[in-house]
This record gives sequence, C-alpha cells and structure tokens, in this order.
Amino acid sequence: MLFNSYIFLFAFLPLTLVGFAVLSRMDHSKWIIPWLLAMSLVFYGWWQPIYLALLLGSVIANFLIGASIAQGARTGQPRTGVLFFGVAGNLALIGWFKYLGFFAGISDALMGTEFGFVDVALPLAISFFTFQQIAYLVDCHRGLAGEPSILKYALFVTFFPQLIAGPIVHHSEVMRQYETAFSRGPSALNLAIGVTLIAVGLFKKVVIADNLALYATPVFADADAGGTIGFARAWAGTLAYTLQIYFDFSGYSDMAVGLARLFGIRLPINFFSPYKATSIIEFWRRWHITLSRFLRDYLYIPLGGSRYGSFRRYANLMMTMLLGGLWHGAGWSFVIWGGLHGVFLIINHAWQFATKDFKWLRRNVGVQIVSWAMTILAVSFAWVFFRADTFDGAMAVVNGLIGVNDILPSMGLISGEVYADAGTGKRVWRWLLIAGVIAVLCPNIYQIMRRYRPALGQPNHKTRLPLRWRPTTVWAGITGLILVASLVLLTQVSEFLYFRF
Repeated sequence: MLFNSYIFLFAFLPLTLVGFAVLSRMDHSKWIIPWLLAMSLVFYGWWQPIYLALLLGSVIANFLIGASIAQGARTGQPRTGVLFFGVAGNLALIGWFKYLGFFAGISDALMGTEFGFVDVALPLAISFFTFQQIAYLVDCHRGLAGEPSILKYALFVTFFPQLIAGPIVHHSEVMRQYETAFSRGPSALNLAIGVTLIAVGLFKKVVIADNLALYATPVFADADAGGTIGFARAWAGTLAYTLQIYFDFSGYSDMAVGLARLFGIRLPINFFSPYKATSIIEFWRRWHITLSRFLRDYLYIPLGGSRYGSFRRYANLMMTMLLGGLWHGAGWSFVIWGGLHGVFLIINHAWQFATKDFKWLRRNVGVQIVSWAMTILAVSFAWVFFRADTFDGAMAVVNGLIGVNDILPSMGLISGEVYADAGTGKRVWRWLLIAGVIAVLCPNIYQIMRRYRPALGQPNHKTRLPLRWRPTTVWAGITGLILVASLVLLTQVSEFLYFRF
C-alpha cells in the first residue's frame, strides 16, 4: 500500500487514526499496540498477503533469539553462538529471496554450473526489516536492548510508517516512546506537525519527483535498449534522475516521520539536504542517515574501522560501500555504484589527511563552492549505474556524459536537441533549475520546523531565512494548499523508488 495512494490517504490512514483516538479516549490504551500492529500487518499484506507469513515468522524467530541473547547478556554469559546463528539466519533469508539469482549467475559464469536463471519473488521491505532485526540482535548481545513483550517487538519491526523503506530504527529509540505516546493519545500539536510533514512529502513525490521522472526515464530506457545518447540528453537525463531520487526519497522520509508523529512517535531523521554537502563524507551523513549509521556501527567498525592504519581503513571503507551497494540490489550495477562511492570516500579521507594543517581551505568560500560542485558531479555520475537496468545502458549514458558520441550539437543544451520535441527539451531545464534551487539553496522542512524537532537526531543546522513553522492559522492554510495541490495532481500513483530495495 503506497503512501501516495487514495486507498491509503482516504481509507487506511483515517481508519487507523480513528481507532487510535477511540481506544485512547476509552481508557483502553493497552489495546493501542495490538490495534496498530494489526493495521500495520494489513498495510504490509495489501500487496501480497502470502508474505505476511514470512514477515511474522521472521519477527517471532528474532524475538525468541533476541530474548535468549539478552538473557545471556544480563547473566554475564554472552551467547555469541546464538547471535551468530540469528545473524546468519537473517542473512540467509535475505540471501535466498534477494541474491539467489545473482549468485547463481556468478556460479554459472565462473564455475560452469548450470543453475540458470533463478527467479524468486522479492518480498516487500525484506532489506529493511531484516537489517533492523540484525541491529536488534547485536544490541541485545551488547546489553543495549531486550524486549519481553512479543506485541511491542512486533510493532517495533512492522510499524507501518517505517516498515517499507525506513528509517532503520533502533529498539532504544522508540520503545520508551510507546509507553508515553500511546497512553496520551492523539494531540493537536502532533497532528499539526504530522499533517504538515505528510503534505510536504506528498508534494515532493507527486509534483516534483514524478515530473522529473518524465525526463529521466526515457533517457535510461533508450540507453538500456541499445540507443546512442548524446551529450546534452545524457546530462539532462542524469541530472533529472539525480533530482528525482532526491525528492522521491526525501518525500518518503518526510511522510514516514509525519505519519509516525500523528501517533506521537518521533522517528530518527533519515534525510537532511544531502545535495548541500561539500564532500562525499558529508553527503553520507545526510543521505539515508540510518542506513549509513547501520553500515558504520555494524559493519565498518566491526571490520576494524580506522583503528589499524590507513590501508586497513580504506579497505574497510571499500568493503562497507560495496556491501552497501549490494544491499540496494542484486546486480553488478549496484556493486559498481557502491564501489564508486568507496573510491570517492577514500579520496575524500586521503585529501582531508593531506590538508589537515591547511584549515583555511575549509573556510574559503571559493574552495567550498568547488568542493560542492565536485561532490554533486561525483554523486550524479554514480547515480547513472544505480539507475540503469543494464551495464551496457549505464555505459551508453556515461559515453554521452563525457562527449564520446557528440559535444553540444546545435547548442543542444538549450534547444530541442535534448529531446525529440523542442518543448520537452526546454521544459526539462526549467524543471532542473527549479528543483535544483529547492534542493541546494532552500532550507529543508526540518530546519523550518526545528523549534518543534519533529524527528530524532535532528542536526542543529540554522537557517538565516525568516521562515519558522508555527501551529498557526497561516501555516495551516499553507499546508492545506500544498496538500490540495498534491491531491489534485495525483492522477497516477507511482511507487517510491526505495520500495524496490
């Protein structure tokens, strides 16, 4: 069930909120967790009910394993073997459904086996709920978690605002909130904050991201089909996708935080203006923040982090990013995307070490502008491999970007040469300009609403613009206009890009 669908916005969400309000008013707050759990399972099972058995089986198994690990941590007898079994089981589950075909193809190519194409349907959100439960088991082993209630644990995993595409939540971040938020019931402030974030997120998805997709999709479709992509069209398509995935994922993240806030829950922030970053290191501190945190805490640091010298540090960075790329999808294009970011991070860390005594570089405006431009170019280039369905398609776009096929024929950057239709060619640059200004120069919604801190772990970045959200009539009107505009333009429901991961 998609956040940007009529069934969700006008049936599922109102029904869930009404049940939440009624149960809290009738002093039946103990039934709120079962109610939200039941509705979260309906939300997940709307696509294919059969995978509810897989989700519930995973939840029950990890709850029992976590209980055993937590008991060992409390008694001073760490159950490392149980932890290993639990993590291995989770990885085996995701490996079977997500990577079986990929590794079967590698085996056929390298070892001469004849597995052929293995087509296993990918259960929705398996990457997200698997990683969240792996983090829970590790935290149990460290003595940082442990949940005696199966219902609370099940809601922790399946809570519908963050189930499908994150954020990846730690047990300690939300469990205590369940006790206080659900006993209080809905509040006017939480509803105002939640609806504002939902409206903004829906606008980003429906009005901006889906319109940018109209210009990105044809370019990559032609490239994957074997077409030749010219210089201007390659850049138009690449930048369109760069901004499409930004507003698509940012929109989802805003809606997830807003939906949780309707029920009094503050989810961790997952997206904070990453295209304002002036380095790849900073980019990954702003993009998919909870995944970056997971990879750092449960992969990079256990591998050794930066504790054993520069070479080991760079090797750990590369391994982390390669696996991070593979997490996004079972294909070589995702591995290449992760590898490119691994290279970018290594170069970034090496540069920081080489210039550590030149602090003026970090304060110089010109240097910062150049650093920002290099970061955007690197990120945009890597997105080509992330977006293309085939390696040949990605290379066709790359060849266009570097001018192998042509260089600005007939000033194609501003003429109809970009697309077959001259009007389309001009419109794409208008959309890129508008979306780029919003992404790079405007404050994000968390800065505008920072006084009310709608999300956990929100950076304290200040904005000089006199734009402050308040629960006032004026802001209610603005939110209403944004919401109405989004609903009017919601003529065709499309998946969020991160749903496929």
